[in-house]
Amino acid sequence: MGRKAEYVEKLSAQLVQWDRQLDILNYKADNAVAELKAEYCQEIDNLLRQRQVVELKLQEIGAASDTIWREMKEGSDDVWDEVRTDLHDAIVNVK
Repeated sequence: MGRKAEYVEKLSAQLVQWDRQLDILNYKADNAVAELKAEYCQEIDNLLRQRQVVELKLQEIGAASDTIWREMKEGSDDVWDEVRTDLHDAIVNVK
């Protein structure tokens, strides 16, 4: 398996993990008190929008040539790190 395929596989697995964490956050938001529910839902909506951006980047990398994907990787890594941090923060905030 080439480096690009490994990278795409790794990021795809990360998306699956994030989806599980988002499911947990949704469950917690659904069971939160009314005062917090709206706040949690807004935070989850922001994460879902970020997830869509990340998924599009992953698709672009998967379709890119072997030369171009390396250039795309650097910018994508920054986006992934931001989403990872935001998801972690949401998990900590949603109790």
